[in-house]
Amino acid sequence: MFWLMYGGFYTFFVFVCGLVAVPAGHLGRRRGKRLGGVDRGAALLGIVTGWLLILFSLLVVLAYVGLLAGLAVLTDSAS
Repeated sequence: MFWLMYGGFYTFFVFVCGLVAVPAGHLGRRRGKRLGGVDRGAALLGIVTGWLLILFSLLVVLAYVGLLAGLAVLTDSAS
């Protein structure tokens, strides 16, 4: 039951981390380009990880909404 109570908070936190990681990764790639290629791979990893976090959090929200919609249909058809 713990994951149901705090799942929305964790999903929001993951989404915000993804939103921070993508621009920070782009800034890191630009800085790495200016410094001659230093740590450009780490910046690319930040960009990819950020987009994956955003995608994951959106999929979790869609699954939760789908679950609630399915339960609403089941309870409506039962009565």
